[in-house]
This record gives sequence, C-alpha cells and structure tokens, in this order.
Amino acid sequence: MKQEINTINSISQLHQVFGFDKPTHPLISIVDVSKWEIPEHFIGVKYTSELYTIGLKDKSCGLQYGRNTYDFDEGVLIFTAPNQVQSVSKSQKLDEIQGWMLFFHPDLIRNNSLGNNIDNYGFFSYDVHEALHLSDLEQKTITDCKSMIQNEISERIDNHSQTVISSSLELLLNLSKRYYERQFNTRSSQNSDVVSQFHTILSSYYKDGKFTESGIPSVEYFSEKIYLSGNYLSDLLKKETGYSIKDHINNFIIEKAKTLLLCETESINGIAYSLGFNYPHYFSRLFKNKTGLTPQEYRSQN
Repeated sequence: MKQEINTINSISQLHQVFGFDKPTHPLISIVDVSKWEIPEHFIGVKYTSELYTIGLKDKSCGLQYGRNTYDFDEGVLIFTAPNQVQSVSKSQKLDEIQGWMLFFHPDLIRNNSLGNNIDNYGFFSYDVHEALHLSDLEQKTITDCKSMIQNEISERIDNHSQTVISSSLELLLNLSKRYYERQFNTRSSQNSDVVSQFHTILSSYYKDGKFTESGIPSVEYFSEKIYLSGNYLSDLLKKETGYSIKDHINNFIIEKAKTLLLCETESINGIAYSLGFNYPHYFSRLFKNKTGLTPQEYRSQN
C-alpha cells in the first residue's frame, strides 16, 4: 500500500504540525533547531510543503530527501523548494543539533524582484548530498543575514518590513550562489571527472543507437547515471565548460549532423529522425540557429 504524503500549506500549519509557538509572521518563520524535538513517531512519515526551506545544521541529522538519505558530519546549508517529498530518518532530542531552519511561502516574494528571479537559484532543487559546505566566515555571514530577517519578523511589522525581509533574503541567496561557485572551484578535479563522465555517457548513447530508438536524452537520464541532481549537474557543467547540459547535447547533435550531412546520402528528414527528432523542422531550426545555415544549405556549400 502506498504511504500517504502529508502536505503543509502554510507557515501556521507548519508550526501546528511540529508543535512550535504561534508564528510572528504569516509568510516566513525561523526555527531554532536545538529547540526542535522530533519524536519516534515522526520517523519515516512523508511530507511535502508549499514552502521554500533554507537550513543550517552543525552535525549529523538524519534526513531523507527524495530517494537519498544523508547524515551531515559538519555545518552545511540545505535548500529545498516547494512540493519536494521529504521525511525524517531518525528522532531528535532537544539541544542535540545546533542550527536553524528558515521557511518562507512563495507569497512573501511574489510581487518583488526576488519573486521574479527565484528560479535562478537552482540550488533549491539540488539533492541533499549536494549541500553547500561553508567555511566559518561564510557561515557567520549567512547567519548574520538570517539574524536581520529574524529581527524584522520578531519586531512589530510595519510598512517597510516586507521590503527589508525580501532584500535580506535575496542577499542571503546571492551569497549562497557565490559560495556554491567557490565550492565548484575547490572541487575542480572532481568536477573534471564528472565532465568527462558526462561526455562518455553522451557518446555511448549515440553509439548504441539510442538517439534513434529513444530520442534526445533528457537531463534526468544523465543525472541518474552520474548520481547528481539535474540542476547541480547542469550548474557544474556550466561552471566548468561554460555550457549547460542542454547546450552540450545540442552541440553534440550539431557536430554529428554536420558529419552525416557530408558523409551520408540519407535525406535530411532521415538524419533528423536518426538524431532523435520526431519532427524534422525542429532539427532544421536548431541547425540554422547554431550554424546560420539550413541543413540543405550546409550540405550544398560543403
């Protein structure tokens, strides 16, 4: 029997479910993890929420996220977006873990610049094992941003509160984006291995005839092979090579198409099908966008 997934729709409901005091703001809340007791009966219960979450924890804390279970052994920053299934894998006593969890509802940022740009922070869709590992100074800076927000929601709300809270939250996310870039840089040798692995998988997919059989590979296809989330893998490739997963796939297709156009007597429609396109005009559009020529023009001129 499929286990029921519980849904948390609001900050108030979050506080009620986990036994916190009544929130001081309807759209954002910060919880002291040391005061968060998780009893045995919460273990394995699946839940999803309509809230964004940012969490800083200092040591091992069992968390199951999607298909992965992970225990943190040092201070890390975790991000989750709305509608992602999570569950707790072990109980937690008072003062067992140090840190904080920040929750906010999309309505908090819906009518400002952060709301327009929230999708640019891809780390909200990273897997748990791709969490951000912070230096002591970075951790202090992030915590200072959290404290600014906490001061705002603890004091009496006024006409400026929404702007200050959103601006502080945006600063926290921009700093996290910077620190993730640092993390990519400090793991450059590991990242190079991932880039090489990605290209090997892409080449094998073509050699095995899967473009023709199954179509153009998806981001999920590579993320499952490499054991990284799609967003993290795409961001890693972008940082290392300047190109996203989609860019790499399209560039690969164009190079194969050039060879086929010059070396084969296959029709352009046939080449499009062999490269995974169900509709040849999509292939022609991509080819012209990348080369400035239609496939027929390229074949004629070469």
